[in-house]
Amino acid sequence: MMNVKFSEDVVPLSSVKINPGKLIKQADETHRPVLLTSRGKGVAVIQSLKDYEKDAEERDFMRAVMQGSSEIDAGKGSHLTEVESRLGL
Repeated sequence: MMNVKFSEDVVPLSSVKINPGKLIKQADETHRPVLLTSRGKGVAVIQSLKDYEKDAEERDFMRAVMQGSSEIDAGKGSHLTEVESRLGL
């Protein structure tokens, strides 16, 4: 879990115009997203591509785990021995 530093990670949208490279470098080095605001409200996030891809993979994995758990609860699961048999293990 990432720790947000509000004094560093929340910046006005106008900062993108002034020095976009600095914000991208900050997100890459800190591994924390930068929240862009307009009139005091969040409007967008800058995040390094590597961190975005990692987060997306983790979300996909957790969705698959939750779906599997729901299927087991609904009686749609298979026993390990059955799966092993189907896979020839």
